[in-house]
Amino acid sequence: MIQSSASLGAYLTRQEAKTSYAIIRHNIRTYISAGVVQVVRGQQNAAVAMRQFEDGQASDDRQNGWRYFLEETELAPGMDPEQATQQRWMEFEARESKAMDQVNQQSPRRD
Repeated sequence: MIQSSASLGAYLTRQEAKTSYAIIRHNIRTYISAGVVQVVRGQQNAAVAMRQFEDGQASDDRQNGWRYFLEETELAPGMDPEQATQQRWMEFEARESKAMDQVNQQSPRRD
């Protein structure tokens, strides 16, 4: 089935409007994460909110390497940032643990 680009674009826009995005603060120099600062529904809303954080950022803060990025997430929009950070970290740890288990299972043992 072939869809026109207009209908495909409308689908993507509706899908993006339903998706949640976490705005993450991190330092590009030290790789330190300050965690989730806000969870927003919709890609456009998230981009606007991230721009507001960037616009309100002190120049020395930015010069010290602090930036913001968007991450698609299952977290609930409006969630407390501290709880969102903690949940995001636990999900990250679970993914890393699972990946390491898979690597260890595929690697031959050296005795």
